[in-house]
Amino acid sequence: MMCAMISLFLVLSLVANCLYAGIMLTFLIAIMPGLAGLPDEQFTAVMRRFNEKVPGPAFLVLFLGVVALPAAALFTGIGEYDSVEIPAIVGALVCVVAGHLVTIAGNIPLNNALAKSEGGDDSAARTAFESRWNTLHQIRTAFTLVACLLLAIALWDGGAAALAI
Repeated sequence: MMCAMISLFLVLSLVANCLYAGIMLTFLIAIMPGLAGLPDEQFTAVMRRFNEKVPGPAFLVLFLGVVALPAAALFTGIGEYDSVEIPAIVGALVCVVAGHLVTIAGNIPLNNALAKSEGGDDSAARTAFESRWNTLHQIRTAFTLVACLLLAIALWDGGAAALAI
């Protein structure tokens, strides 16, 4: 049976990762398709505003929490987990870190380039941004969804004790 601290970290890991995945999925299935029909100048203006507002304090806490909480669950549970939980949590951590690397190495540079293009050719800026950003976003969204699934498996395998917090 897992102790309450381990269970708490695992539950918080799942909640944080599901919230983060929800943000990613909302952009993927609603926001970006909604923006796709806008004229270039409107599309670039809206994306620039998103890129200014999204990395605020609440988002940054969530962005860091989706790594820190599963890591805490893993390290506080060493010696307590069974054969399913450790690989599931490690797999979730790998997915979250991979998704963050996509964000840091791909999406953020595109966001920065879009910001620097303000006042220039919006059509060229959109062409350089939209398709690449969407592809990278699909990849990081997939990573976040898989991380949620793996954390749910770890929590489920931990039994009712993990859910009885």
